[in-house]
Amino acid sequence: GYFPLGLMEMRLLGICMTEETKNRAEQSNSVREWTAFYTRKGDISFDGVEARYLSSTANVLTLYFFSSSCVHEYMDVYSEVLQPDPAELVNTPFGGRYCGPIPPRTRVSLYRALALSYHSDKNVSTSDIFVGKYQFVNDCKNKEFTIMKRNTRLVHLCPEVLAIFLVKGNAKPTGVIVTPTYPGAYPKALQCSYQFLGSPGQRIRLEFRDFDLFFGGPHCPFDFVKVYDGPDNSSAVIGTYCGQQHFISKNDGEHIRGTECDQKILSKKESSGFVFSPNYPFPYMPKLVCRYFIYGMQDSQHLERVRLEFVLFEIPKGPKGRYAFSCTDGYLKIYLRGQETTDSYDKFDYEMCGVDEKPSVVVSDGPRLVMVFSSGELMGRGFKANYTFETEYRIPGTAAPDGSCSFIYRSTSKKKGEFNSPRYPANYPSDTNCTYLFLATNNEQVTLVFDNFKIRADSVNISIGSYGTLICQEDWIEIYNVYRDGIETMIGRYCHMSAPGPIESNRGAMGLKVILHSDSDGVYSGFKARYSFEKAKSIFGDCGGNVSSLDYGVITSPNYPKNYDTLSKNQASKSCNWYVNVRPKYKILLIFEKFAIEGDPVETHPDLPPLNQGTISKIEAQYREMGHRKVPSKRQAVVDDDTKLNLLLALEENPITPARRGCPAAVLRLWSDLASTPVELCGEKPLTEKWQYISTSNAMRFSFITADKAVGAQGFKAVWTEVIDGPSCDEFQCSKTGFCIPDKLRCNKVNNCGAEDDSDEADCE
Repeated sequence: GYFPLGLMEMRLLGICMTEETKNRAEQSNSVREWTAFYTRKGDISFDGVEARYLSSTANVLTLYFFSSSCVHEYMDVYSEVLQPDPAELVNTPFGGRYCGPIPPRTRVSLYRALALSYHSDKNVSTSDIFVGKYQFVNDCKNKEFTIMKRNTRLVHLCPEVLAIFLVKGNAKPTGVIVTPTYPGAYPKALQCSYQFLGSPGQRIRLEFRDFDLFFGGPHCPFDFVKVYDGPDNSSAVIGTYCGQQHFISKNDGEHIRGTECDQKILSKKESSGFVFSPNYPFPYMPKLVCRYFIYGMQDSQHLERVRLEFVLFEIPKGPKGRYAFSCTDGYLKIYLRGQETTDSYDKFDYEMCGVDEKPSVVVSDGPRLVMVFSSGELMGRGFKANYTFETEYRIPGTAAPDGSCSFIYRSTSKKKGEFNSPRYPANYPSDTNCTYLFLATNNEQVTLVFDNFKIRADSVNISIGSYGTLICQEDWIEIYNVYRDGIETMIGRYCHMSAPGPIESNRGAMGLKVILHSDSDGVYSGFKARYSFEKAKSIFGDCGGNVSSLDYGVITSPNYPKNYDTLSKNQASKSCNWYVNVRPKYKILLIFEKFAIEGDPVETHPDLPPLNQGTISKIEAQYREMGHRKVPSKRQAVVDDDTKLNLLLALEENPITPARRGCPAAVLRLWSDLASTPVELCGEKPLTEKWQYISTSNAMRFSFITADKAVGAQGFKAVWTEVIDGPSCDEFQCSKTGFCIPDKLRCNKVNNCGAEDDSDEADCE
């Protein structure tokens, strides 16, 4: 029948006919060819044979398809239609959706009707979209049974009867048997017996290549196949089978019901396995379309990607088409970006075929990887591939080949870029350790600048900034200088909201290493940072110097008392490194008279005294002496009163305000002990506060670094003095600190004894 062009959907119903109509059909031809056009919804007739909705006679409908290419169009098959009414399709089990150049396999209706639903969103139509053959077959209403020979197959079409088949090996040494209406649903109340009889000396090999029966329990009380090792059911039972069984090729996934061979493989957290073409390791059958949905984990704690590596690949290309590398017969299409969620199967990432070499490894962009395998007329061995679910970190950089959270950034590959915590800006996962390694060339240094920073820390309870091993014990990042001899020196450990200041690798180091650690508890959003490889500077940086052979001195930031400069274009950082050395057995006393560097490392409760940054190392030492592994989890303040440390526990109902954003734009790092990690300083020192530090040896180093996002501030002025501890003293001894300083430093209008000790300036005219 022909229909006017219009709406892009049609339904074809094969329906039971009256005896008169049936005879008319048989006189004209029992097997016909039909062509469908874009049509309006409606019932169609076959070459003038009227289709009527009658239930007095039941027939089974068989269709053979021959299809052309298709894009954005498909055909749905319904082979279990109970009533010949289009509205009934809503309640009919879905039999499969087909498109592409490979036609569906032969389908047999379960009842007296079969429906096809064709859809297209194309504006232009042709007359050769699909063409097929149908045949009405007797349904054994007189308790007879019919055997329909389909190539080398024996198909029993008779429900509600006992059918016995005898297959003799000398007459038919090989063949295929299928259930009625395969690959559609089999009828109810069916009992079939197959007896295979070979010649003397022969054995019988039975291979089930597709098996999907109703599973009623482990003992198969309802639907089952039972295999006997002998001529009849009195012989020993080899096995009783039901449910979904895989006897030859066992994919690790689950067969998707309502499809012929679609598989679903779900991750079991970083699991792996194999996926095979149908019938592997034997050649696949022609005219098959199978989809494989391989899905990794995706939740608040897990995000995975799929890595696919082929062990064997053999899908014949077929005759050359328009393009030399096109797959004109069978193919395997791979989708890496979740195209199946929008039915965008025409937007595949790879189309593979051939027998000469294995395809390269493919990795999904996200948690989904989908394969569509279509076998053509030519047969091949198919494919075997190993899939691996890897944690998807969503971190730019060269990932480790073993799938661990390790990334390398080489100057030879890229001079500038970004890096971040796993899945940023979403929360990083718990129980994670990630490594970021930045490798410069011989004449380069690497600079790191952190733009966003939020790492979980439960012990942020004291206003000293969130860094150091005492505060950062749950989640943290650590940063190291890395040297060619394998030595790594820690720059610092950071957590909570205190972003690390700008960092330059040391002169002579081959690069920097960043380690992110999270424990098994709560997580935060993590960090986002930038890296830049630049020409190596001198050991003093852009300014700074070596200071020695003096009793005391003054060190200031560039341009002091004016604001230090911002950076020029394309400059990642600017640094000034000072190295102060005094006589052996002496120490260095450092006092900040002025300090104003952009940043906000700490914040105290307004009811408590402000924190003296100069007491940070003393606080940590005091807590160690008190036997604490880490700072107690209460709000606390520190007051430097006559050199005594008073640790004041505040009221529990007034928790401390968390530390602020740290020193991401500019920082002064101070090494009072060259063998330990430095103290990081930024912010502004109130006039009433006194900041002082004392070295542990005769050497001290401090480094002032600004990043490209620095806007400028007044900077700092620091006075250092060579001192030696009492109690005896050959020169002037300070009254409060007990330090010995040279006599010539008395009355020089500089407090050389200490921030709270002005005895060296007393009684001066």
